[in-house]
Amino acid sequence: MKLNLAMAQTTAVLGGVSQNLEAHLDLTKKARSNGADLLIFPELSLTGYVLQDLVPTVAHRPTATDPVFKPLLEASKDIDLLVGFVEEDIRSRFFISAAYLSRGETVHVHRKVYLPTYGLFDEGRFFAWGDRISAFDTRFGRAGVLICEDFWHSSPPYLLWLDGADLFLFTSSSPGRGLTSAPALGSSHWVDRVLQAYSALFTSFVAHTNRVGYEDGLNFWGGSSAYDPNGMEIGHGPYHEEAVTMVEMDLNQLHRTRARLPLLRDERTGLIMREMQRILNSKDAFNGR
Repeated sequence: MKLNLAMAQTTAVLGGVSQNLEAHLDLTKKARSNGADLLIFPELSLTGYVLQDLVPTVAHRPTATDPVFKPLLEASKDIDLLVGFVEEDIRSRFFISAAYLSRGETVHVHRKVYLPTYGLFDEGRFFAWGDRISAFDTRFGRAGVLICEDFWHSSPPYLLWLDGADLFLFTSSSPGRGLTSAPALGSSHWVDRVLQAYSALFTSFVAHTNRVGYEDGLNFWGGSSAYDPNGMEIGHGPYHEEAVTMVEMDLNQLHRTRARLPLLRDERTGLIMREMQRILNSKDAFNGR
C-alpha cells in the first residue's frame, strides 16, 4: 500500500482566519488534483503564531457547524487533511491544536502538551496545555500527531509508538535560530536530526511540516521533511519559501524494516512501567515529575 503525502509549508495572515482558510482550501484542491491522499499543514496554520491577546478572537471548534471547519470537513471527503488552529473547549479554555479530518469527519484532535516559555516563546501565558497523547486509526493505518515542542521531548513519540502509531505527523511554527551554511539554519539541522532519529528508533514513517514567512520579527524557515522506517530521508521541502512537497510512502516498508530490526517486538513495556513508578516514588525524583 502506498500513501501519497503532501506537506504544505505555508505562511499565515496573523489573526486572518478567513484569508488563511481560503488559502487552505485552494491548496487542498491543488493537492488533490496532484494525486495526494493526505495534506498536512503547519502548527496554527489557520491563525498565525504570535497571537497573544488575539487568541480568543480566532478560536474555533472542529465541528460541522463551525463556519471555518464546515468547508474543511467538506473538502476532506476527497483528501485527508491535518490543519493547525486555536481550539476553544466548552469551558472557554484555549489550546494550540491540530485536527485530522477525513471523509467529512473529525477523526482526531491533538492538543499541544508542551508549551514553551523560554527564549522567544511565551505560549504558557495564552494557552492551556493538552493532557493526552494517543494514536488513532486512519485509512492508511494508525497514526499519531505531535506539535512542535511535543517532539523535542522523547516521551510523546515513544507513547505514540507504544499506542500503535506507524505514521508520525509532526507540525510546527519553528523560528530560525543559529547561523550555519545558507540556506539552512542551526535550528533546522537540529529538527532534521531529531526526526531522523525517531524514524530509525521507532522503525516508523515520520513527516514534519513547518511554516514559512515573517511574523513579529520571527523568521520561520520551512524545510519540511519526511523519513522512512530505515531513517532514510524520502522528501525535503525548500527553505524560506512556500511550497507543497509531495512524498510517496511505501507502507510495506514497515514490514520489511521490522522483520530485519525487531525493536518494537523486543520493547519491554512492563519494565518501563516499573522503573517509571520507582522514579516517581523516589525522594530524589526530579522536580518535573
